[in-house]
Amino acid sequence: MKPTVFIQTNHKQIVGALVAEYSLKRNSANPEGFDVRIMHTKDFPFLWEREGQPYLRDGVTRQWHMEDLQSFTPTRFLPPQLMGYEGRAVAIDPDVFAVGDVWELLSRDMKGAAIMARPRSGYKEKKGVMATSVMLLDCAKLTHWKVEEQFAAMFAMQRDYAKWIGLLYEAPESIGVLENEWNDLDKLTPATKMLHTTKRKTQPWKTGLPVDFMLPEKPSGFIVLGWLNQIRRRVFGDYAFLGHYVPHPDPNQERFFFGLLRECVEKGIVTEELLREEMRQNHVRHDAFEVLERTVPLAA
Repeated sequence: MKPTVFIQTNHKQIVGALVAEYSLKRNSANPEGFDVRIMHTKDFPFLWEREGQPYLRDGVTRQWHMEDLQSFTPTRFLPPQLMGYEGRAVAIDPDVFAVGDVWELLSRDMKGAAIMARPRSGYKEKKGVMATSVMLLDCAKLTHWKVEEQFAAMFAMQRDYAKWIGLLYEAPESIGVLENEWNDLDKLTPATKMLHTTKRKTQPWKTGLPVDFMLPEKPSGFIVLGWLNQIRRRVFGDYAFLGHYVPHPDPNQERFFFGLLRECVEKGIVTEELLREEMRQNHVRHDAFEVLERTVPLAA
């Protein structure tokens, strides 16, 4: 089996996932050396069976909702199983776009590590939390990743989502550190290998739409804000008073995304029909075609 990049997504982020898939092959010197597979939540019934049920997240109880913008995150841990616990895999979020060559990542020396990822920034970095939005995986060393069982343990209050997603249940010696450029968080420089538009409220294809993601209820270092958010959600609803997506502060990142999307539309990878339907469902900004028209083509 070829090394494979797995892109996790749900129905709300499918356009991002298709653009991410295109970017991986477009910007690689060895596009035939690896496969790309989109993991869509619609294909994993165990996620849907828990709709509305309480689970443990960052020490507090939340309800599981498949309509949340990031309901795909447990699938980050599926690639070893889908690879038959053999070979190399990279797992990425649907808002991660290749600027450099992912083959360099897939073929690098892991120096005995089972997982490679960059640390989370700020407060979470001090706690040893890793950013699993981009992971390089040696699948043969991850036979203990049994995703359905571990997902179910969250609802039995035996596994905390935040610890799971931050690799805090893994042996520290099994984790290698990736350079930040392989998961550049809303940062696009000449050194960037993978651009991650991680601040959801500024994702370039969602500007102007109503916010449809849930805030953390235990913000790092701001306990009172967490309590207030719990009260807001329970009294008024998941997305009440959260406002709208806003323009990305770096115009170059918007231009890069829409440059990729323009090529996807020209090649029929993303159809006009799909874009219009995603706009209708408030998954893509309503002025997407106007933005595409004024987007300067990317360099070859």
